[in-house]
Amino acid sequence: MISVFLVDDHELVRAGIRRILEDIRGIKVAGEAECGENAVKWCRSNPIDVVLMDMSMPGIGGLEAIRKILRFSPGVKVIMLTIHTENPLPAKVMKAGASGYLSKGAAPKEVISAIRAVHSGQRYIASDIAQKIALSHIEPPPSTPFCCLSDRELQIMLMITKGQKVNEISQQLHLSPKTINSYRYRLFNKLNISGDVALTHLAIKHGLFNTSTLSNSE
Repeated sequence: MISVFLVDDHELVRAGIRRILEDIRGIKVAGEAECGENAVKWCRSNPIDVVLMDMSMPGIGGLEAIRKILRFSPGVKVIMLTIHTENPLPAKVMKAGASGYLSKGAAPKEVISAIRAVHSGQRYIASDIAQKIALSHIEPPPSTPFCCLSDRELQIMLMITKGQKVNEISQQLHLSPKTINSYRYRLFNKLNISGDVALTHLAIKHGLFNTSTLSNSE
């Protein structure tokens, strides 16, 4: 029996995935969380085989949650299930230790196949996403301006586009507001923009963030 843990800040999404998986023989949903912090706490206290993780959530987000989960539970297999399919996010997620990467547009059969594949020790990346990762290694120019960001800058960028303020980010990442602002201004300089609104518009333009996500976060 493959035990699966669901992590997504939208209850409706978790309920939909749970309903799909409950009908599949050999797979059980062992629990769920609405943010990365709670996912990390749960995985440290409970045995689990596979984690289905969203990328953009309140708090530390999916990328940092992957690192923390695997630091304490290296045998857990994590599949990123997200709307974010554009570079550099897939490559960074896989580099962080994820075993799989799927779009939220994936068919239920593909999600089930991915769970079984990573549980057996394989990696599973949706074919269109795998192609983007492969092309990113052979095309000279970066596909988006976000390729120049460090992992921490990218993490803070995603938190800003979710509407989180400096003090909130500071508390969740256990860094001082001054440090968060330093990262913030550094990524602004790298992207040649002047503020949070411009950052959000740039993220939307390059497919890292969309208006449906914006409306859902309000």
